[in-house]
Amino acid sequence: MTAIKSSGTPGTLRQLNVLNNFKYEYFVAGISGGVVSTLMLHPLDLIKIRFAVNDGHTSSAPRYNGLKNALAQIVKTEGVRGLYRGVTPNVLGSGSSWGFYFFFYNTIKSSIQGGNSKKPLGPSMHMFAAADAGVLTLLMTNPIWVVKTRLCLQYADDVKLAESKKYRGMVDALKKIYRTEGIRGLYKGLVPGLFGVSHGAIQFMAYEEMKNKYYNYLNVPIDTKLFTTEYIVFAAMSKSIAAALTYPYQVVRARLQDHHRDYQGTWHCVQSTWRYEGWRGFYKGLSVNLTRVTPATVITFVVYENMFHDLQSRRAAVKEVITVPAVDKLKE
Repeated sequence: MTAIKSSGTPGTLRQLNVLNNFKYEYFVAGISGGVVSTLMLHPLDLIKIRFAVNDGHTSSAPRYNGLKNALAQIVKTEGVRGLYRGVTPNVLGSGSSWGFYFFFYNTIKSSIQGGNSKKPLGPSMHMFAAADAGVLTLLMTNPIWVVKTRLCLQYADDVKLAESKKYRGMVDALKKIYRTEGIRGLYKGLVPGLFGVSHGAIQFMAYEEMKNKYYNYLNVPIDTKLFTTEYIVFAAMSKSIAAALTYPYQVVRARLQDHHRDYQGTWHCVQSTWRYEGWRGFYKGLSVNLTRVTPATVITFVVYENMFHDLQSRRAAVKEVITVPAVDKLKE
């Protein structure tokens, strides 16, 4: 076809080059990692959110004295099902978020590399690709996170709550939030979420840089598949670094999305937290969060890396099966 000959314009060639970097493996592997880790660790996520929004002044929120006490109280008052409130939007949100994130990140990274997966990038380019991927992913998934947060904050003894804020499930929550608060309600917490893009950028930069240095140490190409234990170490270390540096935005975001209170905006939430709780208020739930996010990230990245390399191998095998007969036919 003459449309794809070298006579095409530079702009057309660049578009074709970007399209060549679109690979479904990134999306499928990312979804797989997000869904598996979320199903395994959702109760810890729910408890983390409840710790984060508890400022000590809201009477409707239950008081917990630690992770063990929180687990016991929730099971006692809400049953085992209480530990899985909000699991549907969480699975959907985590699955789609990780899928989109890995997809956007690797597509952007591949474009920077010019399609050469063996070309190493520096820390700044890793952060650039991760930040762009984070913004795109957040814009697509923020409504799901609002619903997940509110479902996680549906307490069994919350009798004073208006009917319009009592949700029977994900679809009901989406309808009621949109009906009573409009599109802005579905995008509450977006501003701190945008600040939180730095979390993913730091995490991916640290993860990629640790892998690259390890590849250099082994003297192998940077797209070589590693052992599971090596992915575990790099994922855990990168997540711990990112979580420690960026956790306050998660507290602010959760409080803005909490339907039991009505902050006037992000800055008002920050001021109120600082006035009544000091710097410690911005780190409420951190220990629970680290207990949850470290294994969650490890599971996500291990599933992602193994799934991605498996899908890549399958693609290469299929391509070889298709190409060999075609070459033989040309020889004839």
